Amino acid sequence: MLQFGLRLGDNPRALVTTTPRAIPLLRTLAADRKTTLERIRTADNAKNLAAGFIAALNERYGGTRLGRQELDGELITDREDALWSRERLEAVRQRFAGPQASPHSGPLLRIVVAVDPPATASAQSCCGIVVAGLDAAGRAVVLADRSVTGASPAGWAGAVVQAFRRFDADRVIAEVNQGGDMVTAMLRSIDADLPVTTVRATRGKFLRAEPVAALYEQGRVLHATAFPELEDQMCDFGPDGLSAGRSPDRLDALVWALTALLLERHGEPRVRGV
Repeated sequence: MLQFGLRLGDNPRALVTTTPRAIPLLRTLAADRKTTLERIRTADNAKNLAAGFIAALNERYGGTRLGRQELDGELITDREDALWSRERLEAVRQRFAGPQASPHSGPLLRIVVAVDPPATASAQSCCGIVVAGLDAAGRAVVLADRSVTGASPAGWAGAVVQAFRRFDADRVIAEVNQGGDMVTAMLRSIDADLPVTTVRATRGKFLRAEPVAALYEQGRVLHATAFPELEDQMCDFGPDGLSAGRSPDRLDALVWALTALLLERHGEPRVRGV
């Protein structure tokens, strides 16, 4: 209907301000090459708002879908054939962070750092690094997404070792499809005693991710907090094995971590050790 009001003048324009909910009309407008988009975050108006108000909203909604939409002005869409949904991931965090919940039932029995090295080193390449643990109830807890973008091999290897030490992990799970023995050599160049188990993908990404998605449906995986970039990949990952048109590096690392903790016998990956 807006277009019917733009019939006169040399350059008729309309100004639309809204919370960016992913309804078809807004998605169409945003995709139109003639549309100029301006995204304004609540934090951009901080000088006119009470500091306590902003802190309370960030504490309650920071990183969630609602927070990214209402506070950061993001237009968040879901892929219909994706293995994960925003609602399911929100429920995972809510269950974990409820008033009676604790981070895990007792000490974590095992913690792994999974790494999916990039095929090439460039400013856009991302090394997926995900930390997850196993609690006494047999649930996996995703503890951190320590993925790095644009890092050199030494840079991402250093990030892996830093995560390993920060979380007092038991083992590093490293995919070697792209780098072979170089991956282990690079990690060991940072820490010669680093316990590394290598994994090699023999099935497609979607087939490897399906049983991990089933673990979420069974309530066997919790998220310690919001992981926006990782969860974006999860909710845009479908049968084509891509997320946002590219390889899902963070998701790959998540799949290796949860496979090692929950899907292999005795929680140990069924892979060759180095």
